[in-house]
Formats: sequence, structure tokens, C-alpha cells
Amino acid sequence: MSNDVAAGEVSIDISEILKRIPHRYPFLLVDRAEEYRAHESIVGVKCVTINEPFFQGHFPEYAVMPGVLIVEAMAQTGAVLMSKSLDVDPAGKTILFASVDNCRFRNPVRPGDVLRMYVKVLRARGGLFKFEGKAMVGDKIAAEAEFAAMLVETP
Repeated sequence: MSNDVAAGEVSIDISEILKRIPHRYPFLLVDRAEEYRAHESIVGVKCVTINEPFFQGHFPEYAVMPGVLIVEAMAQTGAVLMSKSLDVDPAGKTILFASVDNCRFRNPVRPGDVLRMYVKVLRARGGLFKFEGKAMVGDKIAAEAEFAAMLVETP
């Protein structure tokens, strides 16, 4: 794990992501995270390949990543930010999607693309965070949304 102390930015590898959120293949949609700034922002990275199971049916002739999964990738990126910022012990706690607002899809995400999810905190109170997210491929916006997530106790 690399760490830019001067800027306060930290990179998060897949091993730490697996410790921080409960998602697993085929539903884990963040490969790594960069530019983590506690309680402020993070950039999630998803390397999209033709091997993704959703491409078999969406769409076989012109493979496009489903928009709802792009939003889910942003939400998972936000969950990593929350988990690390709050130093959540995943035993007995999980972070759940609470809402999504002002969602817009701008450009398709296709096999071979590197999807970067820029997520920043708009508000945080205790275990509830409100985020602004933008999913990008290169310099093109794939999707953008505001969303919220909450920390809950689990049995």
C-alpha cells in the first residue's frame, strides 16, 4: 500500500477492500482505491473486462456495463471511504446504501475500460454519509449521482 503523507492521500489495495466491505465476486465492483482522504474523498478503480458475468446478457452484440452497476460501484467506493474513515470493525456492522438522487447516465462503459469513481463527502453525521459521485472513463463522464449510505449493526 502506497501512501502520500504530504498530501494526506492513501492508496487502498484489494486486500484492504476485502476487509472493509462484504462484497465478493461477482458483485465486488472496486479493484482498488486511490487518493483516499479521510472523511473527504476517494477515487475507486474498476478494470472492466469482457469476463464480467453481466456482459453475457447486457448486451451480447454490444457489451455495455449496466448503469445500476456503475452506481453500485460508486456506492461501494463510498462504503470503502466510510469504513476506513470511521475505522469500522466489519464484525457485527455493515454499510448499506440508503438513497440515490439526481442520477444521470452520460456514456456507456465497455469491456477494456478503466472506470474511475470520484466520490466526495457532502455531509457526514455519525454513521450516515451523503456523497457526490462521478464515474469516469478517461475524460468522459459515464454516470453521476448523489447517494447516501449508513452504518448498521448486523446480527
